[in-house]
Amino acid sequence: MVFGFLPKKLLLPEIDKTKMETNKTFTMIKPDAVASQHIGAILNKITQAGFKIVALKYTSLSPELAGKFYAVHAERPFYKDLCSFMSSGPIVAAILEKDDAVASFRKLIGATNPAQAEEGTIRKEFAESIEKNAVHGSDSDENAQIEGNFFFSAFEKF
Repeated sequence: MVFGFLPKKLLLPEIDKTKMETNKTFTMIKPDAVASQHIGAILNKITQAGFKIVALKYTSLSPELAGKFYAVHAERPFYKDLCSFMSSGPIVAAILEKDDAVASFRKLIGATNPAQAEEGTIRKEFAESIEKNAVHGSDSDENAQIEGNFFFSAFEKF
C-alpha cells in the first residue's frame, strides 16, 4: 500500500496557542480522594463549575515519577513525604478547559490547607489535611502546559 502526502495545512492546522494556554489547566485527584471514593463527586463539581474535561486518565505514579513531577519542590522538607504519598495509590489526571482556567480552577479548589479553604471549595469538602488535600491544581498557564504534557501525549488531548 502506498500512502500519499496530504497538503501541509491538513497535517498542521493553525492553533491559537495563547488561547489554548489561558483556557486550559491541569489537575490531579490525589490518592487520598481516590481512596475515599470522591472521584465522581469531584469531577461533578468541576463540570458544574463550567469546566470541560478535555483529557482524563486513571493511573498511578511510581516514586520516581512522583519525584520528577514534583521536582520543583526537591529542596523542600516535605518533598520525600510528598513523593511517597503521591505514589501510595491511584490518581486521576485531567486537563480542563474554561476561560481563565488556571485562576478559575484555583478558586474552585480552595486553599491548600482545607481548614482555611472557603466553603463550597473542593478542598473544604473533600480534603483530609494540608498533606492530603484531595486535588492538585496548576498555578500558572506555563505549569498547566508542562504538567498536562507530563501525563498526556498530543494524541490524548482534545
